[in-house]
Amino acid sequence: MRAPGAAGPGRRVGWLMTVTGLIGWLASLRLTIDDWRVLRDPAYHPSCDINPVIGCGTAMASPQGNLLGFPNMLLGLAAFAVVAALGVAVVTGSRLHRALWLALNAGALAGVVFVHWLIWQSLYSLNRLCPYCALVWVVTIALFWYLTLFNFRDRVGAVVRESHWLILAGWYGVIVVLVGTRFWTYWSSLL
Repeated sequence: MRAPGAAGPGRRVGWLMTVTGLIGWLASLRLTIDDWRVLRDPAYHPSCDINPVIGCGTAMASPQGNLLGFPNMLLGLAAFAVVAALGVAVVTGSRLHRALWLALNAGALAGVVFVHWLIWQSLYSLNRLCPYCALVWVVTIALFWYLTLFNFRDRVGAVVRESHWLILAGWYGVIVVLVGTRFWTYWSSLL
């Protein structure tokens, strides 16, 4: 039996939701502020425009940056705020209904599918890497992975439970390899 206030699996996922929600929300806010500044002053250079490969100005203005007819970062502001708020609720002892946990997982699944589409678009269509977008990719993947493990913990095998972080590291590793190979010509010119 756990002592009152002990950090069980639910609280760990609550902390993960809180942290990923806050990081994702802050990245979305930064992108939103830069987007508003570009709208007011087309000569404005967003804070993330660093070099020919790393930058978000062209990505924000692209059709991929406004997939549903409005800036994608507004989706991030809303979704990550909900995730962070529910994470705080879980950390402080609230028990979420199973249907809400599954709805969160479904939202995270939609988010991770969207993020992978954006990764593909960034690498092979836009030819740019937005650092704030990459931060959103990282937290969305972690959120999806750990919500899924939490929600289906009784159905997940021991090997997955014991190597959960290795699987996540491998997932990130594949993305790093894709980024590295896609922009190898640029990266190698810096050496």
